Amino acid sequence: MNLFEKIFNYQILSRLEDSGTFMVTAHERAWLKTMLEHPAADEAFMPETREKLRSLLEPEPVMDTALHLIEKARTAEEQVYHPLLRPLRRCIMEKSGIRITYEIKGGQVKLDQAGIPYKLEYSMVKREWYLLWHHARHHAFMSTRLKKILSVVPEPASPATVDQIFRKTAKTLESRKTEVVIELVRDYNEELSRILYAFSSFEKNVEYDAPSDIYRIKVTLLSDEAEYLLSKIRFLGKRVRVIEGDYLKQRMLEASSKALQRYGVAETPEETPRD
Repeated sequence: MNLFEKIFNYQILSRLEDSGTFMVTAHERAWLKTMLEHPAADEAFMPETREKLRSLLEPEPVMDTALHLIEKARTAEEQVYHPLLRPLRRCIMEKSGIRITYEIKGGQVKLDQAGIPYKLEYSMVKREWYLLWHHARHHAFMSTRLKKILSVVPEPASPATVDQIFRKTAKTLESRKTEVVIELVRDYNEELSRILYAFSSFEKNVEYDAPSDIYRIKVTLLSDEAEYLLSKIRFLGKRVRVIEGDYLKQRMLEASSKALQRYGVAETPEETPRD
């Protein structure tokens, strides 16, 4: 194990996290100081938060991107930050209600709908933000893209009602989750940090079996995130294998069989019927 892996070893990081310590490299500090100069930083942070970060980073050098980054032709991309993130996050933290106007399929607009915001979620698959909220009139769990929300106005709500809705929504989301267990091939244990980074956008838990010297990563995800997780597993190649999760195991088997057939190594087995 080289020096870099010793510094970012999982056991060390997990103990530091338990103690409330967060490690930040000089490169990350320089990057953050540079990003605070971007015009989007004025909308992404509250003024006092932005000024505090700038004060803490004052001794740090600014990253000279001209020497390291060359921008080539690219497709149009949407900003990760959305103007509604901050007011919605405040509503969620303060457990207030909202009056929301949003657009649905076909261009129809739903005006002034009462609800309780529960959570802001970023989809790595669709690369956009969603608001998870409870519709007061229909008593339904809603997931609305932020770019489809035309306006949001906070309004008072009963704390007891909000707590009840939060518990109900949490149960609804939990019922939609599934778990997958991914095992590291032992020869690649030294690359644990890199492999965990590949799964950084997922809720996960790492277990280490000392007698066999094997790491297992339990990933929790929603059903519509399976294909994105598959792309990460394929990227890691022979470093990992899926040991629990029938759907992912079947998809990996199909992809591997087709690849072998393409190069004349083996024939594609008959497809296993899916439920």
